[in-house]
Amino acid sequence: MIRINKLTNKQANIKIKNSYIRTMNLLRKLLFPFAILYGWITSARNFLFDVGFLKSRSFSIPVIAVGNLSVGGTGKTPQIEYLIRLLSDKYKIATLSRGYKRKSEGFVLADAKVTSEILGDEPYQFFQKFPQIQVAVDANRVNGIEQLLSESNKPEVILLDDAFQHRKVKAGFYIMLTAYDDLFCDDFMLPTGNLREVRSGVNRANMIVVTKCPGNIVSEKMNEIRKKIEDYLKVDIPILFSYIDYDDCVYSENEKISVTDFQVVDKLVVSGIAKPEPFFAYLQAVKKSTMVFPDHHNFSENDIKTILDTANERKIVTTEKDFVRLKGKLPVDQLYYLPIKSSFVTSSDEFNKKILEYVGASTRNS
Repeated sequence: MIRINKLTNKQANIKIKNSYIRTMNLLRKLLFPFAILYGWITSARNFLFDVGFLKSRSFSIPVIAVGNLSVGGTGKTPQIEYLIRLLSDKYKIATLSRGYKRKSEGFVLADAKVTSEILGDEPYQFFQKFPQIQVAVDANRVNGIEQLLSESNKPEVILLDDAFQHRKVKAGFYIMLTAYDDLFCDDFMLPTGNLREVRSGVNRANMIVVTKCPGNIVSEKMNEIRKKIEDYLKVDIPILFSYIDYDDCVYSENEKISVTDFQVVDKLVVSGIAKPEPFFAYLQAVKKSTMVFPDHHNFSENDIKTILDTANERKIVTTEKDFVRLKGKLPVDQLYYLPIKSSFVTSSDEFNKKILEYVGASTRNS
């Protein structure tokens, strides 16, 4: 008699996932020579900018660039939103992004006619949340800034989203983000690792923020991380720590429900962001009631049908970034989102002081 072992669907999925991870890890190791080559190329490019052979453009108004050394989610969007909240009561603010995966080209300044497809999900989120600011997209950051400054209602401060490697613009202040569970100092160059450039690029920063920390991180752990980062610094750069702070409520277009009440609701949790596990955990979502899509995913008609079929008339909750792409495609009374914001672990005073001093001095000089 032959005994046949039958895997459950869950076991089969785990086996496939583990096999995929092993294959990808092996592939990354095999591509190590290309990582070395890529590191040389990016280092040479940075050197040419540093010595002035390749030109960087400076501007007379304060320009703050937020970015990172690695690919993947480090929390740039909540950091930009933090800066908007800090500065928009005192200054006319504009954000300038590439507009990742947008279905438009060139310079676009948000107005009442734009959609998330035209602007990109993150810029459209800025536009929806902060009607008092200007939101623009342009892959050519120099052209984008020139276009903003040619407007009759030109901004007094420009925030560049994901612009740490955009050396053609010389920002006045650089904020470099690195994620707590994926520190740049523990990483390696693409394609073996996730770094866009060598670790020494951190020295262009005016401030480093370790993002996505546990809310209860202890001072000993922060000191340990600070020391690891300082090994790559040539000058003294402030190193701060932040965490993702979730809202107490989820929102639809028509109502809000406390997270405490929503946690016990039978729901479907949908995510199209990098590293969605903390989002799922906060909503106490069991794995069988979650759907994961790639970061910045453009939801197709088939995706929408799959989501609705899986939800089976249950409430659907998603991230704020995904909400702007799902809005209008799913029933209004069924779709909710959970806002997030960036908060500093100890105090925001040092961060706020540095930014306000830079902007104030630059505005007076301009």
